[in-house]
Amino acid sequence: MADLSLRHMPDAVQRALRLRAGQHERSTEAKIRNSNILESVAHPPQRIKLGSLLVGIACEAGGLCDEEVEQIKLLRDRTPAEPIRFDDG
Repeated sequence: MADLSLRHMPDAVQRALRLRAGQHERSTEAKIRNSNILESVAHPPQRIKLGSLLVGIACEAGGLCDEEVEQIKLLRDRTPAEPIRFDDG
């Protein structure tokens, strides 16, 4: 797992993070690490998904009918992809 250091963070942001962590009885670092803020950067809900993009292109090109699109949607693997790891672990 990577380490992250933040420098020159505005005092107001640091205070808000510390207060929010205290409300949840956690350290500031634990609250940041376990929040969905950082996770949402890696997996934004509005990101374009390759399978959906390809189906859309095929539909626009007239290559697939509605029944074929529905069949692809049923067969598509919806398992979330894991990010690439570059470490040995």
